[in-house]
Amino acid sequence: MISWPRIAWISVRIGITAGIVILTLPLTGQSAHRELRAGDREYKTEAFPNAEEAYRKSLEKDKSSRAWYNLGNAIYQQGRFEESTDKYVKALEQNLPPGEQADAYYNLGNSLYKQGKLKESIDAYKRALRLNPQDVPSKYNLSLALQQLQQQQQQQQQQQQQQDQQQDQQQQDQSQNTDQQQQDQQQDQQQNQQQQNQPQNADQQQQDQQQQTPQPNQQMDRREAEALLRIMEEEERKVQAKLRQNNAKPTKTKKDW
Repeated sequence: MISWPRIAWISVRIGITAGIVILTLPLTGQSAHRELRAGDREYKTEAFPNAEEAYRKSLEKDKSSRAWYNLGNAIYQQGRFEESTDKYVKALEQNLPPGEQADAYYNLGNSLYKQGKLKESIDAYKRALRLNPQDVPSKYNLSLALQQLQQQQQQQQQQQQQQDQQQDQQQQDQSQNTDQQQQDQQQDQQQNQQQQNQPQNADQQQQDQQQQTPQPNQQMDRREAEALLRIMEEEERKVQAKLRQNNAKPTKTKKDW
């Protein structure tokens, strides 16, 4: 797990072991150093807001790299990781001693990790190990961050694959729906065409039947005509028969008077 940030207790030891130097500092520097030591005392008792206030007062008098660094630690302990990242960067920009630089990069890696910035935290842990290759916590946290990043990338790949599959399925469904709609439209058109053709076919069939089958009136006219013709023929035969009979009788000769 990510451990606590490393506080720069070196600043306290310098004040104890180099008292003569402190006496030669300007009053402003001495005041800044007192505030820095006060912040360290508050930090040891885990009174982090009080420690933060003391470190800020120290920075008002002297923008020292240690004050920035310890202020970042006090802010980190209060869960304001983004703000603590900024303080660690400022401390590193002001050339911390090599040992403290390794600690600052380690704490910077922790702060970035807490924000979910895994790639940036990995870079910070690597920088800490370049300065202190034997630092076991940096190695452990680097391994943890790499593992988390790998899991995150795998999850992102799985999510992307799921999204791609969903998009492919949606496209297939849309394509199938489009094909089905086209088929339905074609069927509807065919049915409409058939329905339109049915009355025409029925009319044509009726016309054909009328042409092929004599109408009742037409049949009666033929029958009547044939009957009349037979009657006329029969009457004609009778007339001819009478005429023949009349021609067959002898005619009377006139008497000679």
